[in-house]
Amino acid sequence: MTERVLELVRALGGAGQEDALGALCAAACGALDRRLREGVTAQDCGDAYPLAAAWLALDWLRGSRGLEGVTALSAGDISVRREGGGDGGGLSERAWELMGPFLADEGFAFQGVKG
Repeated sequence: MTERVLELVRALGGAGQEDALGALCAAACGALDRRLREGVTAQDCGDAYPLAAAWLALDWLRGSRGLEGVTALSAGDISVRREGGGDGGGLSERAWELMGPFLADEGFAFQGVKG
């Protein structure tokens, strides 16, 4: 699955950092695997899994380059545009949202109490 994620990251704009990409893709797959519901595999998630892992890896790569929140980058006469106060991990948030149906519940949950 990591190879498929690596292909997506390259296609989505992460080419050129081959040393880092392999490790980032493997880490993204590991992060997703740890949060999958019991009995759910990466293959059960269809295309959502490799896309979410690619988004996580790209977000981490952007963060390591100091490019969080960058929405446009030009080379001629150099121009960088940032939205608001930054993206705030937008790709990571989208990745976890996409994987929501396949992930185990985490955090706080209400439970009924007999009175």
